[in-house]
Amino acid sequence: MADPATYRPGPGTIPVEPGVYKFRDAHRRVIYVGKAKSLRSRLNSYFADVASLHPRTRQMVTTAASVEWTVVSTEVEALQLEYNWIKEFDPRFNVRYRDDKSYPVLAVTLNEEFPRLFVYRGARKKGVRYFGPYAHAWAIRETLDLLLRVFPARTCSNGVFKRHNQIGRPCLLGYIDKCAAPCVGRVSAAEHRQIVDDFCDFLAGRTDRMVRDLERRMQDAAEDLDFETAARLRDDVQALRRALEKQAVVLGDGTDADVIAFATDELQVSVQVFHVRDGRVRGQRGWVVDKSGDAIDAPEAGGEMAAVVEQFLTQFYGEQVAVAELAAEEQAATVVPREVLVPELPADAEQIQEWLSKLRGAAVSLRVPQRGDKKALAETVQRNAKDALAQHKLKRAGDLTSRSAALQDIQDALELDTAPLRIECVDISHVQGTDVVASLVVFEDGLARKSEYRHFTIKEAAGEGRSDDVGSIREVTRRRFWRLRKEREEMEAAELQAEAPLAPEFALELDADDALGADEPVSRPGIDPNTGRPRKFAYPPNLYVVDGGAPQVAAAAEALDDLGITDVAVIGLAKRLEEVWVPGEPDPVIMPRNSEALFLLQRVRDEAHRFAITFHRSKRSRRMTASALDSVKGLGQSRRTALVTHFGSVAKLKEASIEQITEVPGIGVATAKAVLAALNTDQPDATRQPASDN
Repeated sequence: MADPATYRPGPGTIPVEPGVYKFRDAHRRVIYVGKAKSLRSRLNSYFADVASLHPRTRQMVTTAASVEWTVVSTEVEALQLEYNWIKEFDPRFNVRYRDDKSYPVLAVTLNEEFPRLFVYRGARKKGVRYFGPYAHAWAIRETLDLLLRVFPARTCSNGVFKRHNQIGRPCLLGYIDKCAAPCVGRVSAAEHRQIVDDFCDFLAGRTDRMVRDLERRMQDAAEDLDFETAARLRDDVQALRRALEKQAVVLGDGTDADVIAFATDELQVSVQVFHVRDGRVRGQRGWVVDKSGDAIDAPEAGGEMAAVVEQFLTQFYGEQVAVAELAAEEQAATVVPREVLVPELPADAEQIQEWLSKLRGAAVSLRVPQRGDKKALAETVQRNAKDALAQHKLKRAGDLTSRSAALQDIQDALELDTAPLRIECVDISHVQGTDVVASLVVFEDGLARKSEYRHFTIKEAAGEGRSDDVGSIREVTRRRFWRLRKEREEMEAAELQAEAPLAPEFALELDADDALGADEPVSRPGIDPNTGRPRKFAYPPNLYVVDGGAPQVAAAAEALDDLGITDVAVIGLAKRLEEVWVPGEPDPVIMPRNSEALFLLQRVRDEAHRFAITFHRSKRSRRMTASALDSVKGLGQSRRTALVTHFGSVAKLKEASIEQITEVPGIGVATAKAVLAALNTDQPDATRQPASDN
């Protein structure tokens, strides 16, 4: 644990202007990013009296090994730069408002010839329009089922659509009039797109016109004595009204606002957001995150709630606009509403309101509701935030306690200096020594960090086409930690270069580039200058786990010794008896079968095994697919890929007719015959057996 006094800047060296600062740990990893109206006043507060700081802030300053800052011209620039750096570095001690679950949305694929409606979770894609988020997927399906009788757009997957197009018969929804059946030509592409456009207009709030139009058509049909059509239109109107009832009007028509509420305790904060569009609650989402004490300790923060509001607004709307711009440019302006209602204004309310207005491209009002319907809705959102925090505490209490106990038990059992907050595990997968691959998974604070997973292709023994597990472990360890050593050397060289004295005029130019962003990338230790992201292997693990016993552990330890890596503990976890092997020890460490430590190590090992098997199967599948079609003369890689993509698999391609194969662009009759001849004479591969558990 570091003493903040060891890296405290000298008296008078911190500027008084506004700016953004970064704390780094001993490995030069950014662990906290913050902004300040006055950098000197803000940074001095970290070093005045460590004992008086919030526990989380105290842990941050004792973990850090250095601090650096960038001066900017205005507080709005500081706000933007702080958001960009938090997104770039993902600091450990910054609060990140990631969803506590994946919220479903209703997606409409406008980028397809025949757009599709479906429930979706995941990253936004360009050309797809999204409605939501909704609290539950069943709520979307229930609403969609009501609306399909009025807007019979397709909901099937591309595979189902193509299959029914080939057989010439619609699916069940087509027979019960809940799909216009464009797959069999009942409606043209233009007519189907008009149905989808009307559906989008309805969900976007333009509902009154549609209901009035249906009622007028119903009356006209009744006057013409076409009672069957009138009854169908009557049912359509009732379906639309039932769908509207599910999104009750809570504010006046035309109201466009986000209502945000918070609930806090000593350690965590719960956030709930109700998205109100055209007076109706269109979506709801929530988060529960660890509280950051830094802004609360700041003299300029304006109070705990004001600091929490500022942190949330900066991160939430910055992320939402970035996601919307990737999905479709026309959606970016709809992410930030005309009004943002919060329980308390932040200290920098005017700057944040100006920043939100720039994101929206129009004026945004940031205020606290005082009376009327908006005040009542804010109280409802507040109750939801309190309930979510209470449920989260009940759910996470046992899980958080068990993870902390597991890390402490591992430290005690292995006699480590500190608890292994970062664990990396490597596993090997192959089939009888061929197609050898390895996986490297990362766990931080007992939780998987999937963004840092890596896989390796192992070089097989020359002339034999085989590789053993011990040699593979040695190779993976060498490659992983060779990169670590290389990046450490680059970081040290960059630090030495940064410490070299500069001419005053050059120093001023460098500060301006760092503050405002130069055209050429600025080299920062631990950051890839090409991507602007942290280097892949710049952060070492506290504990390195290999799947295996004494031979595998010895191979990993030998590779570390050869590279001069001395600050990483190595163990092996053998499957048969779940024994923990330590380098140089004749006997394994036996952990109790019911211990949290063994359970955590098993989860890490099993995750590495799963990741390795997945990569191995994909690699073997690509090789088998290629080998099955390699014998076809004149069939290149692009056309092989087109064939497999069109039919979904080699097995389905083998069952296809010559006429179906020639439907693939670039495939003629002669090539189709050659493909079928090659597949029908292809013998089963001897390597088609389950991947090894090694």
